[in-house]
Amino acid sequence: MIISMSDILCITNRGLCRDDFKTRIEAIAQTAPAGILLREKDLSEAEYKLLAAQVLDICKKYQVPCILHSFLSTAIELDCQRIHLPLPLLRRMSPSEKTHFSELGSSCHSVTEAREAEQLGCTYIIAGHIFATDCKKDLAPRGIDFLQEIIQNVTIPVFAIGGIKPQNIHAVRTVGAKGACIMSGLMRCEDAATYMTQLKNDEYRQSSHFVKSL
Repeated sequence: MIISMSDILCITNRGLCRDDFKTRIEAIAQTAPAGILLREKDLSEAEYKLLAAQVLDICKKYQVPCILHSFLSTAIELDCQRIHLPLPLLRRMSPSEKTHFSELGSSCHSVTEAREAEQLGCTYIIAGHIFATDCKKDLAPRGIDFLQEIIQNVTIPVFAIGGIKPQNIHAVRTVGAKGACIMSGLMRCEDAATYMTQLKNDEYRQSSHFVKSL
């Protein structure tokens, strides 16, 4: 499982980034998150490999776990021991391929998927989406009760994703999630260090910035 003093897992999205992507990744890495998951789905494998090598170097510099996404052969070639796979790819993963990785994750949207991911050898899962988010405007959020049900039905760590902000992250922690995945907030915020501090500090929810309707 991912071991870190932080419970914040950064999910990348270059399309949302407000500045130079690698500069943003370095700023995030300096905040010591639980990990950085390089999720750039629009790239070809060759393009992804070039970017992954650069992000891995940044993460290594700051001793932050880097998790690659989808491209098994690229992860193996770059000697990255952490991979996150959609369930269809996870199902096709061979036992020999699994031996290359110390961390194996998948995204799940039901208890059935969560149990399957655990049976297939995942060391953690991401469950969502929990709160309303612009990334999934047409889909209703599954909510905290859904997250709690997932946590109660697997023995591996569960990270929540979807609409999580400093104002509502306490609810995720309260039900026993290992942590929270943050994408747009960390890609778009003015200052990564300040935003990470707000995410880590539950007292922020009690401030004047807290939106009680969340």
